[in-house]
Amino acid sequence: MYLPALSPGHGRIAILGAGLMGRLLAVALAREGWSVQVHDAGGPEGEASAARVAAAMLAPLAEAAVSEPAVVRMGRYGMRRWPELLGDLGRPVFLQQNGTLIVWHWQDGAEAARLRDKLARTQALLPDLPAAQMLDAAGIARHEPALAGRFHAGLYLPGEGQLDNRQLLAALATRMQELGVATHWHSRKALADFAPGSPGQPDLLLDCRGLGARADWPALRGVRGEVVRVHAPEVTLARPTRLVHPRYAVYVVPRQEHVFVIGATEIESDDLSPASVQSVLELLSAAYALHSGFAQARILEVATQCRPALPDNNPALRMPAARTLQINGLYRHGYLIAPALLDVALQFIREGRSSLAAQFGLRLQMGPETSP
Repeated sequence: MYLPALSPGHGRIAILGAGLMGRLLAVALAREGWSVQVHDAGGPEGEASAARVAAAMLAPLAEAAVSEPAVVRMGRYGMRRWPELLGDLGRPVFLQQNGTLIVWHWQDGAEAARLRDKLARTQALLPDLPAAQMLDAAGIARHEPALAGRFHAGLYLPGEGQLDNRQLLAALATRMQELGVATHWHSRKALADFAPGSPGQPDLLLDCRGLGARADWPALRGVRGEVVRVHAPEVTLARPTRLVHPRYAVYVVPRQEHVFVIGATEIESDDLSPASVQSVLELLSAAYALHSGFAQARILEVATQCRPALPDNNPALRMPAARTLQINGLYRHGYLIAPALLDVALQFIREGRSSLAAQFGLRLQMGPETSP
């Protein structure tokens, strides 16, 4: 066992990074009785985190178009866990599970056919997934009346959904405070700043810094995403809707009060400069192609962030040194797979091993100081 056998209430844990994973772990561990401190380079609103910019879609089958079955399995697990996790926060966080709608224009029919084939292959590997349903024009109008007459074919993926990421980050920050988590905002730290297990130091060190951990995990790379938030009173959508696009999958995600999140570009870059004119034009044009009511929408925000990815685009847990656990590489699947990674990490902390990890194709990678 490479993590010390400590009982909750008798151990101290330091967490680097207060994005989605860092906050989920802080709340879960503090509820179990651990003494938890958190260091983050940004503030409580999460402005330094990719978690604040994300659309927070919970769409395991839809993500099968760009991910492996292990990610889909983690996503299915997360769909079941999110209601439990949100229920423990004691404050409302918008959660919707009305399915995902995928539509396309006739000129993108070949791309749509490739997508259907990919989803069918994933369905064959994971038969417990709800099957994608083919829709004609009438079916689209039945599921999404606002799109009636605009598209002739589509797919409906039942059970998928979304949550409001900013409400969630705020609720987690408040819950951390209520549980007595010592939060150190605007406190950029590295692994070298700690010596876990030494006198006066935490017993365990958890690293959830995303790209902030790249100096300690060189395989990490940034994948830039650009997202537009708009207020569109003339548009009513009941669920996240994806428009098949020749360059990337464009999504339009409805929030409360006619606010919509439109994304997502994927650029292999860790550039955090403002969004390009080309990207914004493409995103807004795609939204307008989906529903002409977006022409009168008001732009609330154009946001840019880089998602942390590993070479295989899958997440990983690693121990670079004794008493140190890193969780990273959530890529574009953060909200989808975070509950699975949370429970895997908690098992490693409690037991030194994880039965869930094997289910998800994860293994605890060991650094040279922790090798047998």
